[in-house]
Amino acid sequence: MDEENINSILSQYNINVVDVKKQSDKGKKAVWWIKTTGGDKVLKKHSCSSKTLEFILSAVEHLQNGRVNLSKIIKTKDNSNYIKGVNCCYVLSDAIIGNPPNEDKPQELKMIVEQLATFHYDSKNFVFPDDCKPRLHLGLQKDEFEGQMIKLKSFYDLEISKPKHSEFGQIIITEFPYFYKRMQLAITENEKSGYAKWSLEAKSTNCLCHQDFTASNLILTNSKDIFVLDIDSITIDLPTRDIRKFLNKIMKKKGQWDSKLTSQILQWYNALNPLDHWKWQVLKEALIFPHLFVGIMSKYYEKREVNWPEARYIERLKGMIKTEKSIEPILQNFERIIPS
Repeated sequence: MDEENINSILSQYNINVVDVKKQSDKGKKAVWWIKTTGGDKVLKKHSCSSKTLEFILSAVEHLQNGRVNLSKIIKTKDNSNYIKGVNCCYVLSDAIIGNPPNEDKPQELKMIVEQLATFHYDSKNFVFPDDCKPRLHLGLQKDEFEGQMIKLKSFYDLEISKPKHSEFGQIIITEFPYFYKRMQLAITENEKSGYAKWSLEAKSTNCLCHQDFTASNLILTNSKDIFVLDIDSITIDLPTRDIRKFLNKIMKKKGQWDSKLTSQILQWYNALNPLDHWKWQVLKEALIFPHLFVGIMSKYYEKREVNWPEARYIERLKGMIKTEKSIEPILQNFERIIPS
């Protein structure tokens, strides 16, 4: 967007602009830092439809009515929460000043986990507008697992059929059978874990999931409040979706699973958003599925990172395999790790 167009967007707000700086631009998505006489603001370009954005913004409003810290949305002169552009929408909000919390510091990690638990607890009973386009993931986990398994099996079969194999391909030939069994087990456990029962129950409560609840999407202010950012992917699903993703990212960063830390994180979470014992089994089958291995294998065969050299793919693959296999003791002793 050129300067004339962004000025046209900003002119639709009751603000006095002092300076505009582009923070990021990925084409369909972009972020600008707006300095005004009334404080710093952030203008965000959303690639979703206006009806999906209305779902997102209604979720923000619901969470703000609870204890979740989210940036205040600035209304336009026409009292709208957003401006509709060409195949995109724009939202202006207050800038949050601070830094991402440090997951390596136990106290700050605890604050992140507690904010995640609060996010899920306060999202309950969310009611979205009738005319919006909601995001719903409830009840879809088995289909997602099966779809990923079928896709990766086709990549494996393709690799097997090659007359010669790269180093990456040789590792896949050796390791894929183990992970294929993990995928099959996760699908079997999905049917036994109570996932379907919980999904049916959750249809009446509409728990919201952030889908990327990590330190990079949080701000810790000087007053020690954690604000949640980047809610573009918010969806209705079981809280175990966020918990699984959070645990995977923490343990991937550590290079291996840590039973004591896993138990501590789940205890911190359960203190603010208690889950019935049987619901923790739903988390177990989500952890059985090898999401990290699936991610790097898909990325390689779908050529999603064209600038990555083969060596980087191999390094990532070895790291994901090590992390994924280190979860075995946790899965075997899951009853002792989950909150009682």
